[in-house]
Amino acid sequence: MNQKKIVYFLCFLFLIFSCQPKSDNEILIGEFGSLTGGTATFGQSTHKGILMATEEVNGSGGLLGKKIRIVTEDDRSLAEEAKTAVLKLIKFKKVVALLGEVASSRSLAAAPEAQKNGIPMISPASTNPQVTQVGDYIFRACFIDTFQGEAMARFAFKNLGLRKVAVLKDIKNDYSVGLADFFVKTFKELEGEITSIESYSEGDIEFRAQLTSIIARNPEGIFIPGYYTEVGLIARQARELGFQGSLFGGDGWDSAKTIEIGGPAVDNSYFSTHYASDDPNPVVQNFIAKFSQKYGAPPDAMAVLGYDSAQILFDAIRRADSTEGAKIRDALAQTNNFNGVSGSISINKNRDAEKRLVVLKIEKGKVRFAEAVEP
Repeated sequence: MNQKKIVYFLCFLFLIFSCQPKSDNEILIGEFGSLTGGTATFGQSTHKGILMATEEVNGSGGLLGKKIRIVTEDDRSLAEEAKTAVLKLIKFKKVVALLGEVASSRSLAAAPEAQKNGIPMISPASTNPQVTQVGDYIFRACFIDTFQGEAMARFAFKNLGLRKVAVLKDIKNDYSVGLADFFVKTFKELEGEITSIESYSEGDIEFRAQLTSIIARNPEGIFIPGYYTEVGLIARQARELGFQGSLFGGDGWDSAKTIEIGGPAVDNSYFSTHYASDDPNPVVQNFIAKFSQKYGAPPDAMAVLGYDSAQILFDAIRRADSTEGAKIRDALAQTNNFNGVSGSISINKNRDAEKRLVVLKIEKGKVRFAEAVEP
C-alpha cells in the first residue's frame, strides 16, 4: 500500500470510529480549551474544575439515570483551532452541550458553530459582551467586561486615589480591547485623565518602547487588561525603567504565572477576578480543600469557573429532564440564584451571569482580598 492510500485509510478509520454512537448509558458533554499554548494555565485549570464537577455528579448517580462523560479538545490557545475543535465535538463526537472557552476571542470563533447547530454552550470565563450576543444558545458563567471595566475604573479613582492613568492593551485580543474601552469610558466619566493608550500583541516579549512613551507622560498608574504572561513581563520592564506607580488589571491576571513571571515587580498590584481564596464562606473553603487534596495545589479563579459552569449545565439538564438542545437552552436561561463557588449566579435576559466581582491585591508574593463589588 503506497503512502497516499495509507493516509486515506487512516482518515477513513478516523471517521468510522469518530462517528460511533455514544453509549446509551452516557451523556456526552464537549469541552474545548487551551490545554497548551500561550494561555495553557487557563485551559488546564478549567479542565480540572470541570472534571471535579463531573466526578461529583457521577458519584451521586449521574443525570437522568446516565453518567456524564466529558470529551475534551485542546485548541492550543488559537482562535481558529477553537472553531475546529467545536465542529469536531458537534459533528463527530455528537455532544449535547459545550463548555468553553476562557479567552473571548476563542469563544467568539467557536460560538457561531454552536449556535448554528443548536448546541448550548457555556463559557466559564469569556467576559467580552459580544460572546453571548452570538445567539440564544450561548451563555456564560462569569461577569462581563462592562461591569469589570467600570469596577476597576472606580477602584482606581476612589480606592487608589489615582487621577492620571495610562492604558497598555493587547490590540489583537477582544477581551483586552473591550476591557480597556470600558475602563477608559468610566475613568473619564469620573473626571480622571487618560494620559496615553499604547498597545502590543499577545506573544510579544518586548514592551520598553510603549512603556517609555507611557512614563514620559507621568501617569500615576498603568491599567494592563491583558493575560498573565505579558502582564508579568510588562511589570518587570516597567519597574526596570523606573516606574513606581500603580499597576492593575483584570481577570486575565488570575494565574500563579503572574507572580512567577513578574516576581517583585507585581508586588502591590491589583486585579479584578471572580473569587477570593481567603473568603471564609464554607462553600469556598470546602471547594478549596477538596480541589487541593485532589490536585496538590489550590484552585485559581479559572478552576472555580470551570467547576461552576459545569455544575450550572448539569443543573439545567436535570431541570430540563432532557438532553435536547432547545430544552437545555431554556433551562439554562431560567437559572436563578445558583449557589456557585464564585457566588450566587443568575442568568439574565442576555444570557450573561449576574454576580459579584472581587478585587485582589498581590502582596509579598501572595494574593489577598481587597474589595468586593456587587452587580
